[in-house]
Amino acid sequence: DMKVNTAQFMALYAWYSWPNVVLCFFGGFLIDRVFGIRLGTIIFSIFVCVGQVIFALGALLNTFWLMDVGRFIFGIGGESLAVAQNTYAVSWFKGKELNLVFGLQLSMARIGSTVNMNIMGWIYSRVRDLLGYTGPSTLGLTLMIGGVTCLFSLTCALILAYLDRRAEKLLHKEQGKTGEVIKLTDVKDFSLSLWLIFVICVCYYAAVFPFIGLGKVFFIEKFRFSSQEASAINSIVYIISAPMSPVFGLLVDKLGKNIIWVLCAVITTLASHIMLAFTFWNPWIAMCLLGVAYSLLACALWPMVAFVVPEHQLGTAYGFMQSIQNLGLAIIAIAAGMILDTRGYLFLEVFFSACVCLSLIAVVMLYFVNHLTGGDLNWSAKKREKLQKVA
Repeated sequence: DMKVNTAQFMALYAWYSWPNVVLCFFGGFLIDRVFGIRLGTIIFSIFVCVGQVIFALGALLNTFWLMDVGRFIFGIGGESLAVAQNTYAVSWFKGKELNLVFGLQLSMARIGSTVNMNIMGWIYSRVRDLLGYTGPSTLGLTLMIGGVTCLFSLTCALILAYLDRRAEKLLHKEQGKTGEVIKLTDVKDFSLSLWLIFVICVCYYAAVFPFIGLGKVFFIEKFRFSSQEASAINSIVYIISAPMSPVFGLLVDKLGKNIIWVLCAVITTLASHIMLAFTFWNPWIAMCLLGVAYSLLACALWPMVAFVVPEHQLGTAYGFMQSIQNLGLAIIAIAAGMILDTRGYLFLEVFFSACVCLSLIAVVMLYFVNHLTGGDLNWSAKKREKLQKVA
């Protein structure tokens, strides 16, 4: 409807990521020291709403640069809102309850992504039938309707603020804080193991999120699927992730051996991309494998950061990890769009496979570095628990 090429379309993903290259470091600080959890959540929710409205207006007015602005503003609120959400969870729940809450949060996010992928096309069709034509107006109205979920999010933020304020008075508790301490000078103390974890993170997610962003058209063009079928198969990664993330989290907690789990996830993802690139096998197989691998990697990779940095550097380490992840996603999204416009889907799949190969090399290096330095990343859960008791 907007007559844009793939590079311009993927730039919309990049504009979401750019502000979070910096904001990942300061989201926690703003919540702790400036706004407080309640006001911070409301402010970031407003950013999300305003960003979505501007994004929809850009489509309605057939002004693409305005859509870019909307995505940038949406990005300012989106990631920081996730930090605020986690802060509420830590403030209200403790211990094993917290693990379940974080698992449910991730599951709800994946359900939201799945619903969005499958319902927006249907809404667009209904708006098109109502107006009697396609074009920027149809797209803009569809995006405005989608913005209702952002208003619902803002409403929830207001209700949460009321409930938290009420609990503070009744239970005499303090406002939740992120507990993050960000010191950029800590970066110089990061170990080789941590830098390898960063490389795995960037290269792996670069081959997942941009692919899903372009996946629908890929399945329509290569496998001749209908638009509805393509949306369904493209969303299967998130559908699988919703129930499997808590299950894999529990499994990794019980068994340990994080590096082995990450290695399995990366190899499975590589197999999935190779199948999609070089075969005409039923793509449901490859996408289901990708969904399982994506769920497993998240549960095994992110906790490893806590094993290789001291507690006082955790905020900096996680902030840096999110920052370079967003930087990588922004750059790869633009590169993927340009490759697709000039070379086609086969070259794009080879590019994604190359990203996963880099991730695989980093995992193998991490295994040997951890082994040679006597690290604990690949300990079993029983061994870790036994040594913690001795300590």
